Amino acid sequence: MIKDSDMQYLRRCVELAAKALESGDEPFGSVLVAADGKVLFEDRNRVASGDRTRHPEFEIARWAAANMSPEARVAATVYTSGEHCPMCAAAHGWVGLGRIVYVSSSEQLATWLTDLGVPAPPVRTLPIREVVPGVAVEGPAPSLVEQVHELHRRFYNSS
Repeated sequence: MIKDSDMQYLRRCVELAAKALESGDEPFGSVLVAADGKVLFEDRNRVASGDRTRHPEFEIARWAAANMSPEARVAATVYTSGEHCPMCAAAHGWVGLGRIVYVSSSEQLATWLTDLGVPAPPVRTLPIREVVPGVAVEGPAPSLVEQVHELHRRFYNSS
């Protein structure tokens, strides 16, 4: 269950997604938070560079592997504007990160993109739990979903 204490980090994810959009990128943002509530790392989508693996959740996994102990990783939480794709979920699992909290689900995003006439991605969309069955996952966050939906509408209506 998403707690009130999670909301500040989820709002930051939406802000990062908006920054991605302002930079001409797909609107996704993510934040890595230690067990004590300290923000350790944050990033936004950077796939406009041509490297489709530059998702913020993947960058978080890389950063965590290089900078955190296994114990600190499992105790941390990854907050994100959108549910992890299979690539990012796998990276999360391989690195041994803890809980994931997201604003909008992959299923919601797929519906939005279909409604906007966007072609299906080259990788099958799967819920995080199908890729990393043991990880704690919370989402969506209904009070922020429409903000994320609007960012995607703006991105695809301007392309």
